[in-house]
Amino acid sequence: MPSEQRMTYEDLRVLYDLSIYNCTRFGPYSEIIFEDLQSKEEREYSNIDVAKEATQLAAGLQALGIEKGDRVIMMMPNCPEVVIGYQAIARAGAVIIPVLPLLKGPEVHFIAENSGAKAILTSALFLPMLQPTLAELTSMRYIISTGINATTGGNSEQASAVGKPAQLIAYQDVITKGADKADLYLQDLPGVAPSPDDMAVILYTSGTTGRPKGVILSHRNLVLNAVGASGAELEQRTDERQLAILPLAHAFGIVASNVAYLTGVTVVMQPRFDTTAVLSAIERHKIMSFAGVPAMFVALLYTPNAEKYDTSSLQYCVSGSAPLPVSVLKAFEEKYGCQIREGYGLSEASAVLTGHGGDMPQKPGSVGVPIPGIEVHVVDVNDQPLPTGEIGEVVARGPNIMVGYYNMPEETAAAMRNGWLHTGDMGYFDEDGYLYIVERKKDLIIRGGFNIYPRDVEEVLATHPAVIEAAVVGIPSERMGEEVKAFVVAGGSVDAETLMTYCRERLANYKTPSQIEFIDALPRNPIGKIDKKELRKRYVH
Repeated sequence: MPSEQRMTYEDLRVLYDLSIYNCTRFGPYSEIIFEDLQSKEEREYSNIDVAKEATQLAAGLQALGIEKGDRVIMMMPNCPEVVIGYQAIARAGAVIIPVLPLLKGPEVHFIAENSGAKAILTSALFLPMLQPTLAELTSMRYIISTGINATTGGNSEQASAVGKPAQLIAYQDVITKGADKADLYLQDLPGVAPSPDDMAVILYTSGTTGRPKGVILSHRNLVLNAVGASGAELEQRTDERQLAILPLAHAFGIVASNVAYLTGVTVVMQPRFDTTAVLSAIERHKIMSFAGVPAMFVALLYTPNAEKYDTSSLQYCVSGSAPLPVSVLKAFEEKYGCQIREGYGLSEASAVLTGHGGDMPQKPGSVGVPIPGIEVHVVDVNDQPLPTGEIGEVVARGPNIMVGYYNMPEETAAAMRNGWLHTGDMGYFDEDGYLYIVERKKDLIIRGGFNIYPRDVEEVLATHPAVIEAAVVGIPSERMGEEVKAFVVAGGSVDAETLMTYCRERLANYKTPSQIEFIDALPRNPIGKIDKKELRKRYVH
């Protein structure tokens, strides 16, 4: 598309059109300011820098043989290369598989094997874990890493640690392979003709069966959800600066990043959440807003000496991924003098269903109203709509709803009934059309915004030789929303700390139980199924 032609929302087809829209709509500006918390250095990228590097990387991936439909994993902490990598993978016609850097080897191995990923973009920090994890996967052809020497693909010791056919390549070498395509950043690359209905992203989320489920999102799903979440189309960008602290591999982080293209904000990015770094950035960069999960707002609320930072520039925050206690919302707003706008969604919805717009009354405890273009109902057990004020399951339909679960037709059919996504969350609408989420239908635990299914933890505990049975539930936590508690029936000598360490070695840290209680027998219902409701009633205080 010629640079003088300005795209509109109607022109958006695929993910990388967000970048083209951004460049043609707003012209050059500072898009990303990255604060490296370890080196204390800053890197700044214009929107043109991001678009050109993404185009070079895409062309470099093509040169390596990455073709339309190939799956490519992205596993890095927040950094500009993640934003660039997402755009590049899409530009190459491939499918993005975001993986949280918190995951451990067995979890990454499953995702890579299940998806048949052909390449992974990562950083040197993760190579000691990833090399043995991915070595035996015949589908994995390339491990592309930042932080290793360009032109060599890493030293021979690094290369030999990766079993054939995987090849370790420096990120910068792939950029160099596509250097002659940089000026094509406002158009499709040769040989790539994507469709809005093509698969764009597979987001893996823990499953109740113990197998992570790959949520398939099309280009259309993600683009239209970003449009709906961004609000009215802007004629020109503002000077707003936002802080990016959500993991970019999380559904919430992805949609926040996509919306930023459409609003033209400058994003101050940090690799991880750190309260002191957040407060310092707000003061230094005059941050006006940020999106976070409830655990972040709790941490900032109780940060000692927060008042020594000038946070007066902060105007609003967006909270999602887990319920935000009203007491925390009100205390945070009072302490920082800004508004918290709570929303609701899930990976299967790309990920936003409802929210509080800036021009609408805010209702503490509510998650707002459905965003434009999306229908949300509350239904009974027979999928019949319920009247205002009555609690039922939240269901939704619209152009943002997932294609389905990757290679899981039965699970897809169970979630997508009668054309509606069944969220498993229970809620109600008030007389003004605001949605309230009151509880979860499933046993899902949400700790600090991250989804944890008890079965994942139970299966790991069950592999320990001293464990006969285990059941896991979520318990309330003011700081994290919920914590993971395990009830264990032991058949040998073992203590709680040993089992926690055992879990930590096999699961992401956020999935590891914070409490383990030993009991003589697990309560069961009449048909022999473990009664978790009874567990909570009897043992959670």
